[in-house]
Amino acid sequence: MKKVKIEKTNVARLLDKAGVKYELVPYEVDEADLSAGHIASQLGEPVEQVFKTLVLEGDRTGYFVCVLPGNREVDLKSAAKVSGNKKCDLIPMKELLPLTGYIRGGCSPVGMKKPFPTYFDSSAVLYPFIYVSAGVRGLQLKISPSDIVEYVGASLAAISTQSGACGR
Repeated sequence: MKKVKIEKTNVARLLDKAGVKYELVPYEVDEADLSAGHIASQLGEPVEQVFKTLVLEGDRTGYFVCVLPGNREVDLKSAAKVSGNKKCDLIPMKELLPLTGYIRGGCSPVGMKKPFPTYFDSSAVLYPFIYVSAGVRGLQLKISPSDIVEYVGASLAAISTQSGACGR
């Protein structure tokens, strides 16, 4: 079997420069299904270990980032509280690329155009490794939760709720 050469992303180059250990893991993209559930099934991993990166805007502090398990939704009240806001909401999709440099399905907490306050769901530390986007669709970063939290200067917080509950 021929080994596929994986192109390094900007995310990978930044982590290399910082000496952070990670693994790049490719998966097959389905444009009709960019969900973490699809990615998890492609990787053969539990969906709660595949984290999605969401960008929100608060009424007091402006933009911030929440990284949470793929099977959960952001709890807007909790996210607002930990970020120093009274209320917050997800940014409109059309703002994602100009603000972060990433497209939907390829948004990584590493290497955004500018650093934003970042909050990882506290469940991340329950696992020896988690997956986050490597900055493009079709490529995930397998990384120690403590390493990525430290690298991006994130905080751990209870920012998610079960899918379908209040939140988004």
